[in-house]
Amino acid sequence: MNALVQLFAKTGLLKKDVDYHLLRASMVIIFAWFGYDKWFEAEIIGLIPLITHGPLIFWTIPVLGVRGTSYLLGTSEWTFGLLLLLGFWNKKLGVLGALGATFTFIATFTILPFAPGAWEAAAGGFPAMTIVSAFLLKDLVLLVVSIYLLKQDVERVIAADQNH
Repeated sequence: MNALVQLFAKTGLLKKDVDYHLLRASMVIIFAWFGYDKWFEAEIIGLIPLITHGPLIFWTIPVLGVRGTSYLLGTSEWTFGLLLLLGFWNKKLGVLGALGATFTFIATFTILPFAPGAWEAAAGGFPAMTIVSAFLLKDLVLLVVSIYLLKQDVERVIAADQNH
């Protein structure tokens, strides 16, 4: 076990902040990709059953329509991704991006209990997942990463302000 630990130490994986930077970069990629998909009708049409059952976002389609909801989601995701990207250099912008990401994944993860077809009836229902619940469950990890980035960026902004 010691040899394994020493190997990791030599690879740079234990370098200060590598986890923070890798998580930030992965969130930038995720928001870029998710935002891109929202500009295509097939993506938003597939999300309608989830959006309409989301306790925090159900109102978007009746108020904005399908296309307006798509534009709102795509623009929001690209904006939060850009703010997260800029957070590499400006922690205050990183705070805004992480805050937006946190709200995004609260809104999507809270769909899970209400999503149609989320629980496999043939296996007794909850907690037997279908692809729908598995798709939404990933948002739990993305929510936790968003909160982690938010915490890190707030701490870094406070530290920078105290040093000036």
